[in-house]
Amino acid sequence: MLKLNNIYQMDCVEGMRMLHENSIDLTVTSPPYDSLRTYHGYTFNFEDTAKELYRVTKEGGVVVWIVADETVNGDETGTSFKQALFFKECGFKLADTMIYYKTDLAFPRYGHRKYPSAFEYMFVFSKGRRIETFNLIRDRPNKLAGQIMSGTVRQADGTVKPSRANGKAVAEFGARSNVWGYSTGKGKSSSDEVAFRHPAIFPEALVQDHILSWSNEGHIVLDPFMGSGTTAKMAMLNNRNYIGFEVSKEYVEIAKLRLASGI
Repeated sequence: MLKLNNIYQMDCVEGMRMLHENSIDLTVTSPPYDSLRTYHGYTFNFEDTAKELYRVTKEGGVVVWIVADETVNGDETGTSFKQALFFKECGFKLADTMIYYKTDLAFPRYGHRKYPSAFEYMFVFSKGRRIETFNLIRDRPNKLAGQIMSGTVRQADGTVKPSRANGKAVAEFGARSNVWGYSTGKGKSSSDEVAFRHPAIFPEALVQDHILSWSNEGHIVLDPFMGSGTTAKMAMLNNRNYIGFEVSKEYVEIAKLRLASGI
């Protein structure tokens, strides 16, 4: 077992092969997808990565895989969906297909006779019969907060019965949906100036929300494509352990600078 709370400069498949089976509670990652970013020319073996993620994930554990598709000659590649199906072949369940919505794209890219893209997929894969940890985020304001509920529920045979919630007050906040919106860009995704030396960081709030949802304090959070170190930073800030792999020496140095200055 490699030491926790470290980022290793190495290929993630090679690194994960050094981890014990069923040792990781949660993975939150955004791998290089299609050719939307060059990442100094680095590539990765997707199928071996998916297989290793299944091996190292604990029973009841979760992998959050954040990706998008490139459009080539007016045709989206569909790589995201192909990857999702392969994860299922490996043994994972596709627990949810979530959306990461970029709320404030100032200069959306037009072209290919299509609307500008403002989202990425967040595939949530689970291992085993059930997800072990799920801490539901409730931050959606309820317009009817404080009112006493009263109503009926239609049954399978067409009859109606009083709702079990009757007589209870509507809570101030309801559960969040599976579409999550975040501001992006410099000064929004992160307050760490050094982070933006990386070409594609994802919002700290997004990573934190997944860490809070699918893990508890003391759990181990993996990012096999650590990049600028966002997953490591948010894991540490929320009292989780982390471990990560990154092939680029430059990106590892960026991540270590963030951890040294941002905790």
